[in-house]
Amino acid sequence: MTENKSKSTTSKKIAGSNSSKNIPSENSTIKKNQNRVSVLVKKKTLKYKETLHKLQIELLKLQNHVKTKGLRIVMLFEGRDAAGKGGTIKRITEYINPRGARVVALEKPSDRERTQWYFQRYTAHLPMEGEIVLFDRSWYNRAMVEPVMGFCNDEQNKRFLKYAPMFERMIVKEGIILFKFYFSVTKKEQLKRFKSRQDDPLKQYKISPVDLQAQELWNHYSIRKFEMVTETNRTLTPWTIVRSDNKKSARINCIKHILYNLDYKEKISKTELKPDPNIIISGIDEISIMEKYLMDPDNFPG
Repeated sequence: MTENKSKSTTSKKIAGSNSSKNIPSENSTIKKNQNRVSVLVKKKTLKYKETLHKLQIELLKLQNHVKTKGLRIVMLFEGRDAAGKGGTIKRITEYINPRGARVVALEKPSDRERTQWYFQRYTAHLPMEGEIVLFDRSWYNRAMVEPVMGFCNDEQNKRFLKYAPMFERMIVKEGIILFKFYFSVTKKEQLKRFKSRQDDPLKQYKISPVDLQAQELWNHYSIRKFEMVTETNRTLTPWTIVRSDNKKSARINCIKHILYNLDYKEKISKTELKPDPNIIISGIDEISIMEKYLMDPDNFPG
């Protein structure tokens, strides 16, 4: 009897010991997970991030190729206010080496610069060998913003439209690879983004007096866009239109267009890099589309 009682007591002690060590209590589980939060993420968001990550790896490969071969690349990002230019530039430059890539976003010209040849302040920022330069707005300010807002006269605007193709031809003939992107946003989507900026304290720096007049001057900008694309779209230096009502789709397809049209070492298949033809529109096709809406300016493609 004594022996059995002793065994029983020992078993209880062992059981108690195993229970406390190996089976977590409810309180300990809560304590362990108290710093974790469940987050629901849309499948399309995960897909976007996955695709963007893959493309950013390709951009790194491209930059290495540009450095190795001593190439020079210029990318112009134009479009109406809140069209998504800055967000796309940010995703392009997010992981590439800043020593070989620069973003140029010039302030309004100084008194000295106003007396210079118009293109002079931009030529100073053209790339050297092995460098990529991205212009967040460029010399095309004189094609849309300046004439609409009265910052230049008609003669200056007409002269610009005549000389811009010549200037760009010289750049390309010098061996610089030139991409010209125009981000096209609808009037309704632009208004939605302006309201978002006003409500978000982290985005209020993006709002300027020029932005606030963009909706009122929509039709004026439409006319200037038509003139700009018609007069400066050339076989050697074409425009690429990016439909940007969906920001994520615009970013992905803009990057794909860049990678698709450049060759570099260890490039993934072109099939994976082919942009969506509903998002990426050629300049010549955009001219045809715009001609159809000349008498319906409110629905004019942004």
